[in-house]
Amino acid sequence: MSSIKKLVGQTAIYGLPTIVGRLLNYFLVPLYTAILPAAKYGVVSELYAWVAFLIVLLTFGMETAFFKFLHDKEDKKMVFQNSFLTVLGFNGFFLILLLLFNQSIADAMLYSDHPEYIVLLGIIVAIDASSSLPMAKLRAENQAKKFSIIHFTAIAVNISLNLILLYFFYDENHPEEGVLFILVANLLSSLVKPIGTYKDYIGVKLKYNAELAKEMLKYSFPLVVAGFAGIINETIDRAMLKHILYNRGGLSLQAAEAKLGIYSACYKLAMIVTIFLQAYRYAAEPFFFSHAKSTDSRVIYVKIMNYFIAFVCLVFLGVVLNLDIFKYFIRSEEYWEGLGVVPILLIANVFFGIYLNQSIWYKLSGQTKFGAYIAIGGASITIFINLIFIPLYGFWASAWATLIVYGLQMVASYLLGQKYYRINYNLRKFFLYFGTALFFYFITYFVDLAPGEMPVSKFLFHNGLIVLYIGMVWMIEQPLKKTGA
Repeated sequence: MSSIKKLVGQTAIYGLPTIVGRLLNYFLVPLYTAILPAAKYGVVSELYAWVAFLIVLLTFGMETAFFKFLHDKEDKKMVFQNSFLTVLGFNGFFLILLLLFNQSIADAMLYSDHPEYIVLLGIIVAIDASSSLPMAKLRAENQAKKFSIIHFTAIAVNISLNLILLYFFYDENHPEEGVLFILVANLLSSLVKPIGTYKDYIGVKLKYNAELAKEMLKYSFPLVVAGFAGIINETIDRAMLKHILYNRGGLSLQAAEAKLGIYSACYKLAMIVTIFLQAYRYAAEPFFFSHAKSTDSRVIYVKIMNYFIAFVCLVFLGVVLNLDIFKYFIRSEEYWEGLGVVPILLIANVFFGIYLNQSIWYKLSGQTKFGAYIAIGGASITIFINLIFIPLYGFWASAWATLIVYGLQMVASYLLGQKYYRINYNLRKFFLYFGTALFFYFITYFVDLAPGEMPVSKFLFHNGLIVLYIGMVWMIEQPLKKTGA
């Protein structure tokens, strides 16, 4: 149990800045949805969907490769040097292309009048990607205090600038300025990380170990493919929705952007699970690698999975059974027509979290190609469903595509893992915890005491079920804790 407690502690230390940061940025949603019309929030959502793609490409899996080779190689400094120079090289080349072709990119994205959006976004991505290795180094060296200070400072700068610019300088007659203000705030906050780790930048030497680089790139390339395909599953719906509705759905550009804004705002409510996942991943990856050679490593992985499933199902219940409260987080009722997708997306994110937890098998065994295969398969299905069904069902198609793909990836990863790196996960607990959470949700769905409202009776009924779920998990896990099982 001490190893699991250590993981929980590391999740708290390294994940706390991420959780707090995501939550604080999450609290920008009421600001954005109160001030920006849905169409402009749709623009912001699409731009940041592309950020996710670019971050995967421009970090090129070097964070994971850095942790992997840090444990395998004696020359730790060279491992960092190679990782950092690789990322800096990719980002330098990217910025040159961006500056040369920003107008063409803006035209293709239907932002012909605003190429500055593309330039600002590209600079933000380059800064964030290049600072990922110095921040990973802090985690590897257990410099939790410095890591947290840098992260929290960047968050504070972003939140403060958003509030100042949107509250005091935004003109509702020029809503495009809102998009620009959000990008400027992000750009200035992104600079905090390279400033906080400036010694790594000024201390970098143009010394590159080609043989080591080849090994690291060979290891990371399947991760990049898997990561890029994974991002397709996570965000391609927001990148495609506007264009498909505009070109094939019969909507005007502004109406298509508004639908994207509505879907994106409601998607935020489902991202509470994702906030936890991001924090968990910060601690889990180095933890799993450091315990890979332990004799009881796979027993520990099983226990972690049990607790993980129980927790994410609890988050699912907490949101869906209190959706009549959470919806007020989105300030304008213009966005509420998309609330029906929230339970679908929450279940999808539960599946995604389980898949991520399972994915350690191909990272530990070095068979990262399987991660790429699973992700590519999922990406293909995601694109297919969105292309075919968005013109017919709009953002509902995107939500169901996300659920279907994450479910299939979870199952595929489990089956392959059992063949190539067997971990005897407790399937009975998965079906018990997830099945109970789903059953409680359907009870409230079909036996709604006061549709559209959240009176005391309904609140007590819904949250009584949540307490019942917690009690069930507690009763099941406590005997195991005492016996060490």
